[in-house]
Amino acid sequence: MKPIPCLLFCLTLLSLAACQSALVTDLATAPGEALFWDDFSQPSGNWLFTQTEAGAYTFLDGAYLISVIPPAYQMWALSGHEYRDVQVEADATLRAGPPANLYGLICRAVDERHFYFFAISSDGYFAVGKVSDGSTFLLGQEMMAYNAAILTGESLNHLRFDCSGSALSGFINGQLVALTDDEDYTHGDAGLIAGTFDEGGVEIQFDNFIVRKP
Repeated sequence: MKPIPCLLFCLTLLSLAACQSALVTDLATAPGEALFWDDFSQPSGNWLFTQTEAGAYTFLDGAYLISVIPPAYQMWALSGHEYRDVQVEADATLRAGPPANLYGLICRAVDERHFYFFAISSDGYFAVGKVSDGSTFLLGQEMMAYNAAILTGESLNHLRFDCSGSALSGFINGQLVALTDDEDYTHGDAGLIAGTFDEGGVEIQFDNFIVRKP
């Protein structure tokens, strides 16, 4: 088991303005159907696409790449929509950098200081947590926990994060590994997160991002 560092906030964040039309689409969508998807085959206006001193958000080889330079630092990108209950999925893999890293999915991002996340590391650990008023808290566990369902190194992992009612569920390669609950956030954006621990310079590649109605 290992601790997760406090999230340090990137100065360049995708806007989290409320989107009433997206909530209307949510209500009109049948369970299991997609609310939003992106295979990153080409750049779109939905995702952050920029470079900073802390890292970069880029489209590369039909995928979305988040690069994090400093140690103990996290960066994330959001889809630019607002949802209530969701099932968020994506394929992700380590492209470069240390295996002691962090990458995963976000749901119910009310703003840059309030959201839930489900993340794994390339050395086999996972956690479900939330950011509240800029501080990070793990939910249902005190530290990141090891799970053999995570394919380590540069192997591709399929991640899924269900946020339905107060229940928060994390899946790795089709296997349920985390189940907890929290009632603080009921709606918000969905997205991707990547970060570092003691060693910086990580690059995480994401593909086939989809948000479904549970």
